[in-house]
Amino acid sequence: DVEAPELAELLAYLKKMVFWSKVEPRDATAELALLSVVGPDTATVLASAGMPVPDGTESDRAAAIEGGGFVRRTARLGKDAADVVVPRHALDAWWERLTTAGARPAGTMAYEALRVEALIARNGLDTDDRTIPHEVGWIAPAVHLSKGCYRGQETVAHVSNMGKAPRRLVLLYLDAGDEQLPTMGDPVMMEGRAVGRVGTVVQHHELGPVALALVKRSVPVDAELTAGADTPARIDPNSVPADEPEPPGRAARAGLRRR
Repeated sequence: DVEAPELAELLAYLKKMVFWSKVEPRDATAELALLSVVGPDTATVLASAGMPVPDGTESDRAAAIEGGGFVRRTARLGKDAADVVVPRHALDAWWERLTTAGARPAGTMAYEALRVEALIARNGLDTDDRTIPHEVGWIAPAVHLSKGCYRGQETVAHVSNMGKAPRRLVLLYLDAGDEQLPTMGDPVMMEGRAVGRVGTVVQHHELGPVALALVKRSVPVDAELTAGADTPARIDPNSVPADEPEPPGRAARAGLRRR
């Protein structure tokens, strides 16, 4: 599951990394399609559509669909959701079964609004060439800190063991109409200086105009900000991660100094 512009480069890299394992990376875009079921009735809809319903625990997160594909339970978008991967030739049939089972059709605008509300960064939209996994919440779901060599390992290990990420992903409330909304890549300003970068901008059905933004860790939660062309913005305090405990490397170094 990767952004389309990055597919060729990632596939080429994965093929280079095949040594002794019996694996064959390939582009499955023409073979498989993805449907997302989101909301508190996810399990009921899946069962009514004749799909397996994994419970979402570590040991039961995904289950195969008879005839091809699989269901992957996830809590990424709201409290409950599932990714339904089906053979592309059967996409229309599964769409019909899910909607008949009670799912209400929604497009990408609704999906993106829920993604922003859930603080899920999308690569290339909510990241730039300086982004590290710690800044956008990708350590727990995507990085194995005990693994051997991989691209960017030194930076990831250093921040995990010795420090904190220089920026953090937050939700911005925007005080503007459609015609004044900032766009992806616009700066976030505080007292005349750039302190962040705007990512995805959406209109949410409850929150109104909101955006994801990468801002410097030093920016106060209650700071008066502007985004893009002087659009007033403020940080949702509930989107700011809790203070992290002291990194193990720094704690160990402090212990040695006290001896």
